[in-house]
Amino acid sequence: MNLLERIEHWAAVAPNAIAHISGDRKLTYRELHLRSNGFATELVKRYGEGGDPIALLGHREPEMIIGFIGAAKAGRPYIPIDSVLPQERINHILTIAEPKSLLNPTEIASLSEPNDLAPSVSLQADQAFYIIFTSGSTGSPKGIVITRGSLEFFLGWMLLEHRFREPGEVFLNQAPFSFDLSVMDLYCSLATGGTLFSVGRDLIGNPKLLFRALAHSNVTTWISTPSFVELCLVERKFNHQLLSHVNRFLFCGETLLPGTATSLLDRFPNAQIWNLYGPTETTVATTSVMIDRQILQKYPVVPVGRPMPGTDIFLIDEGHDARVPPGTRGEIVIKGPNVSSGYLGQPDLTGARFLDVNGQRAYRTGDLGRFQDGLLFFEGRVDSQIKLNGYRIELGDLEANLRALPMVRDAAVLPVFKNGKAQWLAGFVVPREEFKSDGESLPTALREQLYHRLPAYMLPRRFVVLDHFPITANGKIDRLKLLESL
Repeated sequence: MNLLERIEHWAAVAPNAIAHISGDRKLTYRELHLRSNGFATELVKRYGEGGDPIALLGHREPEMIIGFIGAAKAGRPYIPIDSVLPQERINHILTIAEPKSLLNPTEIASLSEPNDLAPSVSLQADQAFYIIFTSGSTGSPKGIVITRGSLEFFLGWMLLEHRFREPGEVFLNQAPFSFDLSVMDLYCSLATGGTLFSVGRDLIGNPKLLFRALAHSNVTTWISTPSFVELCLVERKFNHQLLSHVNRFLFCGETLLPGTATSLLDRFPNAQIWNLYGPTETTVATTSVMIDRQILQKYPVVPVGRPMPGTDIFLIDEGHDARVPPGTRGEIVIKGPNVSSGYLGQPDLTGARFLDVNGQRAYRTGDLGRFQDGLLFFEGRVDSQIKLNGYRIELGDLEANLRALPMVRDAAVLPVFKNGKAQWLAGFVVPREEFKSDGESLPTALREQLYHRLPAYMLPRRFVVLDHFPITANGKIDRLKLLESL
């Protein structure tokens, strides 16, 4: 069965099962079936079969999921846009994408009258299923096209590796639908007859309400960025008693720290901890590894795992595009059926980042990595180098050294620019619990310890000690807010 057939299967055999919970709203599989049929019928009536994408503007409303599935049934890709985005950013996306229509949840509801029949449109494996926009290095958003075939290849791997209970799983949805991490929880849930439990921005901004909601969620599979779970770990009651049904944690989108993994193993002794890696251009994730205490004892940093079956990951050197010897750091290149067909309306950028390797599509990630014992380790970004006072500095290298200090739980380092030139470095740290009372003396101690690990020109001029890092709507460290706090 393809993805849409899987979802239809659950509508037939478990029509009253809950597909989505968002706040006090619930969507059953039968309602999803009928209303996505109605939405697809209306799209075909208005615009014909297939063709240009439909942009859907909302947050975590059930109508967004109805819109996603309805667009696919009409043979059209959808573009999820989160309503929290600034209007200028939304306008920029619309200018690039030129969607057939932009619809909000109220409009989707009015166009999705229940219908037993869907249009007889077939979305082929090589046709776009969704287009997600991410930030571009030039400041212009990039629309990443993911085909039905790439999505189903990714899902096939996830379902085989994790053997989710069918039906009965409850998946946490922390990432907004405009962030590709949500693809993992949304479609793993819908494909297995699960329930997607959405945590909206109103809950993330209110810890009391958040933990009350989590306590009643019955979540079995936790999917989030590491930053979001670190925010939760600040609360001591975040443990197996609060989430008694959780049996696995899946992390992607950021670096998973050893301390975070250790805390989760301590607090959730019966749950598995998984680390995954993959850029949006390769359909959410391409590598995975289960993190246990043996892994944490063996390696100073957490590996991002082994490639999924049917894909290949290799490393190339800077400038020469030659494969590097085993154990050497290089740029990560991902090859396989999960690789995107390219950037929407940006052929030059597509040509620069996507390759043909032995007849198969590949993507130059811009990420640095190294293989050890068959495991891939993420080692920062090719473009995270800066030049300060004539010295080249790899910010990821500096952050890794800061995190290695015994007093530090997490760290971020940012350059401070003036007149377009890096003037100095600021280090932001979240100390380990036992060192939080040393707030005033901590910067001096950190500087002294770093002095023995790094040359003087790499040392941050200023350290800022925080209880936790601010996070973006996507659940990643909000580096802009960190800079604003200086």
